[in-house]
Amino acid sequence: MASLVVVGASQGGVEAIHRLVGDLPADFPAAILVVVHIGSGPSMLPSILNDLRKLPASHAVAGQLIERGHIYVAPPDRHMVVTDGHLELTRGPRENWTRPAIDPLFRSAAEVFGAEAIGVILTGGLNDGTIGLYEIKRRGAATMVQEPAEAAAPSMPQSAMENVAIDYCLPLSKMAEALVRLTRSEKKTERELRPGVRIMLSDEQPLEHPTAQTCPECGGAMREEKIGRLTQYRCHIGHVMTGEVLAAAQLETLEYNVSSVLRSLNERRELCMDLASQHRANDNSAAERRWSAAAEEARQREVDFRPMAEAQWLRPDRRERG
Repeated sequence: MASLVVVGASQGGVEAIHRLVGDLPADFPAAILVVVHIGSGPSMLPSILNDLRKLPASHAVAGQLIERGHIYVAPPDRHMVVTDGHLELTRGPRENWTRPAIDPLFRSAAEVFGAEAIGVILTGGLNDGTIGLYEIKRRGAATMVQEPAEAAAPSMPQSAMENVAIDYCLPLSKMAEALVRLTRSEKKTERELRPGVRIMLSDEQPLEHPTAQTCPECGGAMREEKIGRLTQYRCHIGHVMTGEVLAAAQLETLEYNVSSVLRSLNERRELCMDLASQHRANDNSAAERRWSAAAEEARQREVDFRPMAEAQWLRPDRRERG
């Protein structure tokens, strides 16, 4: 009988979780732990779920005992993990470009609850949660994903299906029924809850192969890890990203740097023109010519560089419906 359900979602996740919880009975027999990619922004999800008048919901509190029939939501800017039947919160390094992230919760649930956990991936972009779901499956627990065709953002459930042996791929309308069945099943599991078990966060995991990749968050060198069919990269600070998330983060950094170059060229042109005007007012024609030439040089290089800033980059990390 499963006693813990861990749910991960990103884009469109609030609506999906609201619908899923709305379909659950008020006597649902398992605890539900939820991570939605909200970053450091405000989170109204517990209040939204409490309005359903089904299961009580709240933001997780460090050291809190996990109780059946309660929904615990990761608070803003904190990873939520499971340790010996309690919840812990940490402001450890962001994983997959986000904090809270799904993978830390799923990894810890797999370690502590083993086959008594159920992992659920809902709508979202890229593939946070896939590696965590892999760990849940590896320990004999059930895995479930939202049907990608109906998801607001299909990438997360689709990535999970491509890299993990998924037990259930369902539309939201059928998920609650399946979860009730799994949590009320009398099938025995091999769970052994070890007192004092300590879950390693990403910055404590053993490092593997060094690569030429640089961490977009801190600039540190990254190492490559193979988990199942997925590759992830982690720097010595502890920032960890799948290859797809790293590529998206690199592109974001690249676009920012290109914009910074354009801004600097524009500012240099304006400054050189001002200096040329000052020398012209002082009848210093030689200096005026030099600064005017520098201004024209900056203008021309801005013209040459602008197509790169306006170019549309290929985004293979974005999945199209079809």
